[in-house]
Amino acid sequence: MPFAQGLSLPQDCLKLDACNHCEAHLPLGPRPIYQLGPEAKILIASQAPGLAAHNSGIAFDDPSGVRLRAWMGLDESEFYDANNIAILPMGLCYPGRGKSGDLPPRPECAQIWRKPLMSQLSKVKLTLIIGRHALKWHLPEHKHTPLQAVVQGQDFENARNIVLPHPSPRNNIWLAKNRWFEAETVPMIQQRIKVLLRD
Repeated sequence: MPFAQGLSLPQDCLKLDACNHCEAHLPLGPRPIYQLGPEAKILIASQAPGLAAHNSGIAFDDPSGVRLRAWMGLDESEFYDANNIAILPMGLCYPGRGKSGDLPPRPECAQIWRKPLMSQLSKVKLTLIIGRHALKWHLPEHKHTPLQAVVQGQDFENARNIVLPHPSPRNNIWLAKNRWFEAETVPMIQQRIKVLLRD
């Protein structure tokens, strides 16, 4: 697609905002939700915006975002500073509801936009991977590995990619069964983020 070529952040994000490639499949129409800045040190690679984010135009403007910011040890001003944090979901628009929650991200979105946008985030030192669709794209070697095994087997001090469970309240059961994550893993993630943003 021509609008995916030669992007220059932030000016050519206007091309991204005008994307209507998946319009026929989006019940509420296209509204790309993202946060990009050429100086961003941390990338959040998530699934797709929820309904609250679609309505407000702000990524993670919901209970998932509250929990994610707590896991990262960031307040809203730090989280929504594009010089700190880039947010690039696998699907940039709200995909609508299915029988058991939101539908998966539209696959066309990553095919068109992900590589051009990722190529310009040259300052990113750490990518937080949230959700199975993001895991398949960023770490395809783990696409069939159980989430618990992926999360527990990580090097939190040195890895460029860290896989997180989804912060949605729908994941409360997993978190209750795996209390080690918030007790042991989250402090290590917070320390890593603190160092990266300080540097």
